[in-house]
Amino acid sequence: MDRLSGSARLMIVSDLDSTMVDHDDPENLSLLRFNALWEAYYRHDSLLVFSTGRSPTSYKRLRNRKPLLTPDITIMSVGTEITYGESMVPDNSWTQYLNQKWNRDIVIEETAKFPQLTPQSESEQRPHKVSFFVEEVKAMEIMNVLSERLEKCGLDVKIIYSSGIALDILPQGAGKGQALAYLLKNFKVDGKVPINTLVCGDSGNDAELFSIPEVYGVMVSNSQEELLQWYAQNAKNNPNIIHATERCADGIIQAIGNFCLGPNVSPRAIKDFQKCKVDIFSLGHEVVKFYLFYERWRRAEVVSSEQYVQNLKSVFYPLGIFVHPSGVEQPFHQCIDSMTRLYGDKQGHRFRIWVDRVSCAQIGSDTWLVKFDKWELSGDELQCGVTTVLLSLKQAEVPDGFTWVHMHQTWLDGSRARDQTVICF
Repeated sequence: MDRLSGSARLMIVSDLDSTMVDHDDPENLSLLRFNALWEAYYRHDSLLVFSTGRSPTSYKRLRNRKPLLTPDITIMSVGTEITYGESMVPDNSWTQYLNQKWNRDIVIEETAKFPQLTPQSESEQRPHKVSFFVEEVKAMEIMNVLSERLEKCGLDVKIIYSSGIALDILPQGAGKGQALAYLLKNFKVDGKVPINTLVCGDSGNDAELFSIPEVYGVMVSNSQEELLQWYAQNAKNNPNIIHATERCADGIIQAIGNFCLGPNVSPRAIKDFQKCKVDIFSLGHEVVKFYLFYERWRRAEVVSSEQYVQNLKSVFYPLGIFVHPSGVEQPFHQCIDSMTRLYGDKQGHRFRIWVDRVSCAQIGSDTWLVKFDKWELSGDELQCGVTTVLLSLKQAEVPDGFTWVHMHQTWLDGSRARDQTVICF
């Protein structure tokens, strides 16, 4: 990854469904807690990798429905596709490697002889992945017979059964574990092996991740029996793998603390930043903290206090300007006045804010340019402002942080608020 000049402090490799994403949590609170932790303390020097069984089409649908951060690397289709960055640039070398002893047409021809196999949707059928649904009681027998037949056809395949229903046929060299091993090998060639790697999963197709040497691993508390059985048979004596007591993304945060991999208290878990000071120099934390307060103010989850307003004014430069995506320019103090009047307007409503892709560049001895995507969900409306902030330590009267000197937002392509009459951060 070119984004980091050296080794990542931490690389998290996480499954999505029922690991990073809790489908039983309609408010997405555990995911939002992870998001705040990652952008506050890890984004600047660490790597986030999503490793999912979903196809690119299905993965993008999930991203449209859930507040997922932008990963540095995306491994999809059970380890058969690897892409990089926001633009999802494909790894063609990995694709060429998987072509060895693989013939998709033969796989389709042989699997058609098993009426018990129900093909998954067309979007889930990929160049190096053929996917079916099958009842659990029939799965093992089919896997054994099918494996023998494909071997006789000269193919070297891997058959993975997960979630008690999904059967995937892949090249032998594919899989979530092999994809991670491939990435680590490339990092080693570049002299950028991550200092620590944490793998996270909940189902059978995640088991390979835990087999990679020298990684830490967490099976979230809601892990399926198939993964727990694999653990009992293969890794129960490995002290670097734990079964978390917390669900999904909260289990990932728990593992960060358990293995002492870095900060493990999400800013979302801190109710009052005035009483709980964070002794870490972090521009990301400054941004996350502000938008958490903004969200809580509008949800009436903090007390409507003049002291809060004065504290807010103290960290914004008196002559600073906010440039709204609509092009309207407004002094910071007017924005704060507008925000004050909005207290509690989202109470009892679906309203969340999170930031993504926080990046910082020091442009002076005590001045930084911070860029990030600010996402706002209000009811069913989701909008994103690409934001640039100038932060400075020059204002000595701010005892414990930065001064916000200037802010500029533009709409992300395809994102625009219906109501642009309220000019507020």
